[in-house]
Amino acid sequence: FTPANPLVTPPHIKPEWYFLFAYAILRSIPNKLGGVLALAASILVLFLMPLLHTSKLRSMTFRPISQILFWALVANVLILTWVGS
Repeated sequence: FTPANPLVTPPHIKPEWYFLFAYAILRSIPNKLGGVLALAASILVLFLMPLLHTSKLRSMTFRPISQILFWALVANVLILTWVGS
């Protein structure tokens, strides 16, 4: 019998690559409820982003702050995916 280490996930439980960002968020918070709430909030942000953009001008070409925020979001997802693997 080998005691389980709560900080290391067994190899057979690794999620698919497209869930790794969410897995990193879930594992980063020690409280189970807090991790689930953070995971739900991160997915909710992804669903709400298109609904919050109500401008008539849809392009980000003339919005440098929006471009920076978009690429920051992309970088965060990539870093969380890398950390989650």
